[in-house]
Amino acid sequence: MASQLLATKSIAELHEQESSGNQLRRALNATHLTLLGIGGIIGTGIFVLTGTAAANHAGPALPLSFIVAGLGCTFAGLCYAEFSAMIPVSGSAYSYSYATLGEGVAWFIGWNLVLEYLFAVATVSVGWSGYAVSLLQQLHVQIPAALSNAPFGTPLGKEAFEIVRTGAIINVPAILIVAVIATICYVGIKQSAWFNSVIVAIKVTVIVLFIVFGLSYIDTANWHPFIPPNTGQTGVFGWSGVLAASGVIFFAYIGFDAVSTAAQETRNPQRDMPIGILASLVICTVLYVIVSAVLTGMVSYRELDVAAPVALALDRHNAPYWVGFAVKIGAVCGMTSVMLVMTIAQARIFFAMARDGLLPPFFGRVHPRFQTPSTGTIITGFFAALVGGLFPVKILGELVSIGTLAAFVTVCLGVLILRRTRPDLPRPFRTPWPRFVCIAGALVCSLMMVSLGPATWLRLVVWTLVGVVIYAFYGYQHSKLRKAANGAAGSPRIA
Repeated sequence: MASQLLATKSIAELHEQESSGNQLRRALNATHLTLLGIGGIIGTGIFVLTGTAAANHAGPALPLSFIVAGLGCTFAGLCYAEFSAMIPVSGSAYSYSYATLGEGVAWFIGWNLVLEYLFAVATVSVGWSGYAVSLLQQLHVQIPAALSNAPFGTPLGKEAFEIVRTGAIINVPAILIVAVIATICYVGIKQSAWFNSVIVAIKVTVIVLFIVFGLSYIDTANWHPFIPPNTGQTGVFGWSGVLAASGVIFFAYIGFDAVSTAAQETRNPQRDMPIGILASLVICTVLYVIVSAVLTGMVSYRELDVAAPVALALDRHNAPYWVGFAVKIGAVCGMTSVMLVMTIAQARIFFAMARDGLLPPFFGRVHPRFQTPSTGTIITGFFAALVGGLFPVKILGELVSIGTLAAFVTVCLGVLILRRTRPDLPRPFRTPWPRFVCIAGALVCSLMMVSLGPATWLRLVVWTLVGVVIYAFYGYQHSKLRKAANGAAGSPRIA
C-alpha cells in the first residue's frame, strides 16, 4: 500500500481516459466559464459571512481580510490556470494531484474536495434560507422558525467540538432549494450554464445597487478604530483577527476552482480555462473589497453578527422598499448560482474518482440522454440537503474553508513539482515567477488554515480518518492504476 500511495498517473493516461468512454457534452466557452466562476464565488461569502467575520474577527478591517484571502487565491488561481490548461480533465485538483504527487495525496485532495463542494452546497443553502425567509416576510408570508433553522449548533461563544440542540426541527427552505438545484444540474450542463448566466447578471446588478445606495450612508466613525485592539485571544481582532477573518471569508472565493472541474465540457479548455479562472477571480475580489468597506461603514461591526448583514444595513437606514427587496432578491439569486456551480463541481469530482476505481462505479454513471454525471448529482443533492437541513452556517463554512485551503496548498506545490520532474510538458499557460507564486500561495493558504482554530482542525482530522478508512477498504482494492500495474486489469470503462 505504501508504494501505491506514491504511484502517479501519467498525463497521457489522463488525456486518454478523458477522450474515451463516458463523454460529457462539450458546450462551454470562456464567457460561460467566467460566469460560472462569478456564479460560484459571489454568494454566501459576501451576503452572509461578511457579518460574522467583521463582528467576531476583523472589525472595520474586513477589506484587508478580503485582500489577504484574494491574494492567496490569486496565487492559487495562477497555479490552477497552468494545471487546467496543461491537464484539461474533469476532477480539478484531484486529477492534478494524481499526476504529480501520487494516489495517496490524490485521494486526500479528492476527499477534501467532497468537503469543499458538497458541504459548500449545504452551507449556502442555509444562507439562502435566511434571506428567503426575510424576503417572504416582506411579502407578509411567515415561515415558522422551527422550520427554517438548523436543529443543531455549537454553544454560543465557544470554540469546541461540541454540538447542541437549538429547539428547531429542520431547515425546510434549505432542503427544498438544494432539491431544485440538483434537478437543474441533472438535466444538463448547457441548461445549467444558461440559468447561471441569468442569475449572475441579476446579482452583480444588485451588488452595484447596494454599493451606490450605501455610499451615501457611510459614517466614518464606524471605521474607527480600523483594526480594533486584540482582546487577548488569538483571532479576535488585532492583526490575528484580520488573518482569522481571511480564513473564514475565504469561503467566499472557492467558486473559481470549481471552473476547473468543467474541463471535459469545455470546447477549448487550454485557452478558455485560464481565462475563466483568473477573470472571475479579479472581478469578484474588486467587488468584495468595495462591498465590505461600504457595509462596515453603514453599520458598526459589533452589530453585524447576523444571518443577513447586508439586509440589516439596508433596514437600519430605512432604504426604500424596492432597494431592500431588490438586494434580497439579488442575495437569493447569488446563493442559488453558487449552489448550482458547486453541485456541478461535486458531481464531476465523484465522476473522476469513480473512473479511477477509488469510488464505486455508480458514482461515474453518465445519463444516456442528458450526458451528465446523473448518479453523482443525485448523491450530491441528497447529502447536501440533509446536512444543510440539520447544521448552522458557521460550522459548515469553516469546514468548507479548511478543505478548500488544503486543496489549494497541494495545487501550488504540484505546479512546482511538475516543473521540476516534467519540464518537457507543453504548457499553454505558464504561471509567472513560479517559485515565488507557488511558494507564496502555499504559505498564504497555510496561514489561513492555521487561523481557523482547533475545533475546525479537529473536524478535519475526523473527516480525514473517515476518508482513510474508505480508501483502505475500497479505494486501494479497486484502484484502476494498481490493477493495471499488477497486470490484473487494464482500464475498463465505467458502466
